[in-house]
Amino acid sequence: MNFYNKIMLKFWLIVAIIIPIVVTYLCITDSFKMWGSYYVFSIIALFMYFTRRWMMKRMEKHLKFLEEQKNSNS
Repeated sequence: MNFYNKIMLKFWLIVAIIIPIVVTYLCITDSFKMWGSYYVFSIIALFMYFTRRWMMKRMEKHLKFLEEQKNSNS
């Protein structure tokens, strides 16, 4: 599960970087009025990246806590 989480973390970061580049190119070539609203998807991807990172750190702390509880009860 840890491997999957790391892959998805990198996926959201890459998506958050690529989307504004592509949308900016499309805004320049076509029109900002047509493509400008797609910047929202970059913000959502960035939000997903930070949320996943926060949850991964939270889960690691919880697993350490459970391990400490298990060791103290033994």
